[in-house]
Amino acid sequence: MKYLGLDLGTKTLGTALSDRDGKFAFFNKTLFFNSEKYQELISDLKDIIDEEKVEKIVLGLPKNMNNTLGEAAQRSLRFKKILEDTFSLEVIMQDERLSTKEASTYMIKADMSRQRRKKKIDGLAAQIILQAYLDRKVE
Repeated sequence: MKYLGLDLGTKTLGTALSDRDGKFAFFNKTLFFNSEKYQELISDLKDIIDEEKVEKIVLGLPKNMNNTLGEAAQRSLRFKKILEDTFSLEVIMQDERLSTKEASTYMIKADMSRQRRKKKIDGLAAQIILQAYLDRKVE
């Protein structure tokens, strides 16, 4: 089964794909959009879903550290509804606490410049989110 992992930011959407067996996640690309104008992402996401034959979407849910849902989580839940209504695919919410920090730490350790980190952070976070789901799923 092929999965698409997503990390929704305020102006970027990081994307990652699984291998065909649904065991490993790989960075795909970062998409850019105007704040909260999620319809701008639909065409690019449709292309990815169709070309890669994606069967399920895993979307990061940025919970607060105390497990509550703040504004960022509410944005993700609104985006989930748009995805479900548009693509008729199951959208699985994956707790993404600290995924962006983890992605940043990896890139700093790899001695990546701040400019390159900024371009790749959401894609790597999407990869971390998707891999966390793949590691815990039971099918």
